[in-house]
Amino acid sequence: MSEGAYLAHPDFVEELREELGDVSERYDRLLIAPGPARSVVWAQNIWHDPQRLEISSIGQGAKALRAMQRGWAHYPYEQHRRAELLREKLPHVSAKPLVFPHSRPSAPLGSWTLLDRNTLLCAPHCSSAFRNGEVQFVEDKLIPPTRAYLKLWEALTLLDERPGPGDVCLDLGSCPGGWTWVLQQLGASVISVDKAPLDPQVGRLPGIEFRRESAFGLEPAGFERVDWIFCDVACYPKRLLNLVRTWIESGVCRRFVCTIKLQGVHDPTMLRAFASIPGSTLRHLWHNKHELTWMLV
Repeated sequence: MSEGAYLAHPDFVEELREELGDVSERYDRLLIAPGPARSVVWAQNIWHDPQRLEISSIGQGAKALRAMQRGWAHYPYEQHRRAELLREKLPHVSAKPLVFPHSRPSAPLGSWTLLDRNTLLCAPHCSSAFRNGEVQFVEDKLIPPTRAYLKLWEALTLLDERPGPGDVCLDLGSCPGGWTWVLQQLGASVISVDKAPLDPQVGRLPGIEFRRESAFGLEPAGFERVDWIFCDVACYPKRLLNLVRTWIESGVCRRFVCTIKLQGVHDPTMLRAFASIPGSTLRHLWHNKHELTWMLV
């Protein structure tokens, strides 16, 4: 019988377990479920068609992995010393943080772990090109007012598409300005909207037009052209869904990156409504908290 393996963020294992529903095995934050691998939003990495190999030695395990492919990421679970010795026998895979806006890795990266001393669980094909789905960056600790900018860096890296010079971006709920700063650094023209002011270091940068008003009070008809809409505003999912639908139906903008804040017990029908929008993607990013990111490009 086929099965899929799903790796959760350390803080959101229960969310993934509830989403899968029929978990047959659990290895800390790695969950096994029967049937072909599914597209689930709370998985940081999905292991397609995982294999269980019985090994009698470290060398045998390394040889088996090398025979499948070159690039492997280790998920630590049990037998840490033995796993480290096995890892040392595999080709080195760089784990250096990414310098934004460089593209995401393109080489295939499989995943493996030791379930016990002689049982190796591995999958040559995984959903993420990053080690255990952890998208790490060389951070800028000088200008961004909060670490929220990392969510946008991650979203644009995964999309492998980003705004640039000549693009007009609408940043809704922009205060204190981390996302506005990202877009400005990419060379886009930014219309930054919030009832609260931007951080002074961001607000004085060129190419930013700040509007002190509500993101929900804007009318698409008031804009001649918007290439991207970004929204990290704190609101209920239904209100964000209505906003997104209004802009999509207007035809003014076709590319979106929005954070869905899951305040308390959330309504799964709202998430299904976002996911059902044609061409869009819904997922939990490594830098998300109790929230999801919805993208349409």
